[in-house]
Amino acid sequence: MTVLLTLLIAVAALTGHTWLNATRWLRRPTDRPDDVDELVTVLLPLRDEATRVTPCLRALLSQRGVPGMRVVVLDDGSTDGTAEVVRAVAGDDPRVTLLTGVAPPPGWLGKPHACWQLATRADPDATALVFVDADVVLAPHAVAAAVTELRAARVTLLSPYPRIVVATAGDRLVQPLLQWLWLTFLPLRAMERSSRPSLAAAGGQFLVVDRAGYTAAGGHAAVADKILEDVELARAVKRAGGRIALADGSRLAICRMYDDWPQLRDGYSKSLWASFGHPGAAAAVVAALLLLYTAPPLIALRFASTAPLVSMVALIAYLLGVAGRVLTARATGGRWWPDALAHPVSVVVLGWLTLRSYHLRKRRRLTWRGRPVS
Repeated sequence: MTVLLTLLIAVAALTGHTWLNATRWLRRPTDRPDDVDELVTVLLPLRDEATRVTPCLRALLSQRGVPGMRVVVLDDGSTDGTAEVVRAVAGDDPRVTLLTGVAPPPGWLGKPHACWQLATRADPDATALVFVDADVVLAPHAVAAAVTELRAARVTLLSPYPRIVVATAGDRLVQPLLQWLWLTFLPLRAMERSSRPSLAAAGGQFLVVDRAGYTAAGGHAAVADKILEDVELARAVKRAGGRIALADGSRLAICRMYDDWPQLRDGYSKSLWASFGHPGAAAAVVAALLLLYTAPPLIALRFASTAPLVSMVALIAYLLGVAGRVLTARATGGRWWPDALAHPVSVVVLGWLTLRSYHLRKRRRLTWRGRPVS
């Protein structure tokens, strides 16, 4: 019973922290920004995105409140006609420049190299850079609102996290964990104030940076060989003396990251090992998550008839874990009912994906978009 009460207190404390992050400390860019009077370059890396780039690019060309905006698109070795789709959508719009990427040299991974090529070709007079992935569709005011928040927060890098669109059962089990993990375990205001590079988070789907600070941090050249180039870029910014911030971007952007379960499985597998680092650390974190969030409902069921008090305490711990998921969903525009009830299952799936990630990396079988990543 003592162990169970300890679990209950721990889950309650973590859910309380989620509430503080979600209601007090999470930045929320305005959805009615004033016009931005600085020059902004939006950077869009593409690799085999012919089926997804159209809504993304159309949304970029429909941005309001950023008269000095330019868009630079990089076709990174696509074989599906991505460049032709870009030309068809952009037409003769003078704001759009389409580049043909070159293969990454030794020591570079594909995504950092694509972003670096884009950054070096941005308008020399641009003072803010906006990185957007092809699976992101921005609201018409998104760029103006994000740049406005970047300046208001006085940070070098701002990560406005998009609303993640879920459709399949796999989406609904796994994708909400992205926001839940950082809202539950990362002290957002401490992250903003601390200079420690280890205390950093960012999402590369939609990323806004001050041009001078990005250059001072070394840009994507500083994270050339990193799987989690977004998080590592945030750390590089901190090392260079800059500040970073996360924001709720659910009113600014939506993102459908993966079309089906194999894509989702492989997408997480390629990067989870990099999130945890040493396998021992990963094992400890996964074990703790299973103990805190998966064990309580199992205990509640096991002792429902033989030890009602034990069962009741375990049930409360389970419901507190569910409450954390509900808070996260409501704070980030996600779906909470009835998905949050399956939170223990989500944690089990995360554990399996983590194990798979380390297994494939050990066997040197991790790839993404046809390129090796480890």
